[in-house]
Amino acid sequence: MGKFKSDIQIARMAKMKPIKQVLHKLKVPDTSFAFSPQGRHIAKLNLEYIDTLKKKKDGKLILVTAINPTPAGEGKTTVSVGLSDGLNKIGKKSIVCLREPSLGPSFGVKGGAAGGGYSQVVPMEQINLHFTGDFHAITSAHNLLSALIDNHIYWGNKLNIDVRRVVWNRVMDMNDRSLRSIVVDLGGVANGYPRQDGFDITVASEIMAIFCLSKNLRDLENRIGNITIGYTRDKKPIYAKDLKAQGPMTVLLYRAFRPNVVQTLENNPAIIHGGPFANIAHGCNSILATQTALKLSDYVVTEAGFGADLGAEKFIDIKCRKSGLKPSCIVIVATIRALKMHGGLDKNQLKKENMSALIKGMINLERHINNMKKFGVPVTVAINKFVSDTRKEENAVIDFCKSMNIKANLCTHWSDGGKGTKDLANTVVKLSSKKNSKFKYLYDSKLPLFKKIEKIAIELYKASEVVADTKIRSQLKEFETMGYKHLPICIAKTQYSFSTDPNLKGAPKDHVMQIRGLRLSSGAEFIVVFCGSINTMPGLPKIPAAENIKLNPNGEIDGLF
Repeated sequence: MGKFKSDIQIARMAKMKPIKQVLHKLKVPDTSFAFSPQGRHIAKLNLEYIDTLKKKKDGKLILVTAINPTPAGEGKTTVSVGLSDGLNKIGKKSIVCLREPSLGPSFGVKGGAAGGGYSQVVPMEQINLHFTGDFHAITSAHNLLSALIDNHIYWGNKLNIDVRRVVWNRVMDMNDRSLRSIVVDLGGVANGYPRQDGFDITVASEIMAIFCLSKNLRDLENRIGNITIGYTRDKKPIYAKDLKAQGPMTVLLYRAFRPNVVQTLENNPAIIHGGPFANIAHGCNSILATQTALKLSDYVVTEAGFGADLGAEKFIDIKCRKSGLKPSCIVIVATIRALKMHGGLDKNQLKKENMSALIKGMINLERHINNMKKFGVPVTVAINKFVSDTRKEENAVIDFCKSMNIKANLCTHWSDGGKGTKDLANTVVKLSSKKNSKFKYLYDSKLPLFKKIEKIAIELYKASEVVADTKIRSQLKEFETMGYKHLPICIAKTQYSFSTDPNLKGAPKDHVMQIRGLRLSSGAEFIVVFCGSINTMPGLPKIPAAENIKLNPNGEIDGLF
């Protein structure tokens, strides 16, 4: 294994082109009207230029999703980058559209999130550390609203906000479990009225969701104004617009709202913008970025967070429903290592061939394939190859997929770049050209909210039932009475299993999904449903990745990747 270069070593050897040359491939003019350079290798596309693209024909949208993640790794981002490079290799104009990394996982457990091997987006260090400051703008806009709420209460509370019914938490882009539940305004009269509060991580912020689901600045401002921040004593909702918050918050987000352009190691364009997690939010990059990419290229490769049970479902039932986007093909990423973990092996047992565990674990892949077929979009599988995989194991997965009438493509992009995904690229082109796509959502908007939850849980997760106490059911009815019956559902649960128990690998069925909480996101326009022990503010592990991150004597960053 020592012969292989690390991700950061490969990234530092990259021969990056000036960003204007990368944009030239897309026929973006080299003018200040079209884009604003953020240094030599990063640019933001200007909104005025994006407006000029509206009449252009859309390219084809390719959704990359995956099996349920394991510590063995699946490489969804790596495949997305590799596939886009592969499409360019076979003569197609392709852009990869990704989410921005959060600092929380970078300093917690996951590390960097810009691909890997010879299938990366660069400049890797900047992308993973602050990037263009979009997340900071989102954090500031969110917390401005928090400040306005407490300030309004301090100066007489004309809106009669019930301090017990404020539902707007604060946020920060770092894992800090100690801030999940706090008390603010202590210290006497001069500091305000004490009340319970808490912090979420920025990626779980409704501002992040709104940022990613807004079509333009006006839409962004309107959605911010519609945020429910709390209630009066007689349970009348109070909105952000009642505090005149939408204007200044939009001002803070104005520059961040412009999509970011970088490049792959093969100097192909990549747009990275927005970054909600899929286990606690809707898990997709911004609509604006995706729609812009579709106007600039023949193919757009985008990913949805975590496994297809969360990311892909939310991509279709939330993002596509809100935007009118329709994927032409779905790629499910799987690794033989992860499938063997779903078959019962520990992480330290994965390097040796084990056909029985692999065959047992393919039930997870089977479930995801069948689930994706429900959306009426052509499906293919990408086997992200690891050096420990054997030919026998590879053939077993290929044959299994063939038995389901699904083409499985062996991908070596990690070691070979775009050349290693040419077969996948050709498969995607073939499938996305089919005229018999019958795209559909999982559920109708007119269904009652609880029925929508049941539809997801029973049909995709294979739960036997959904359990909710009287308080939860009454709250759902209240949301419907308030005019929110049409909203889609955003399930917040563990990413590691179809169930709410992260330890249940494979494809569990007949489990019970219990709802423990709800959150109305009236600005983003969806209902968050909390299941299991999922938290909107993650904690750090016993040994956080931060302990190994430092500057070396050469001024280079060590330990991040």
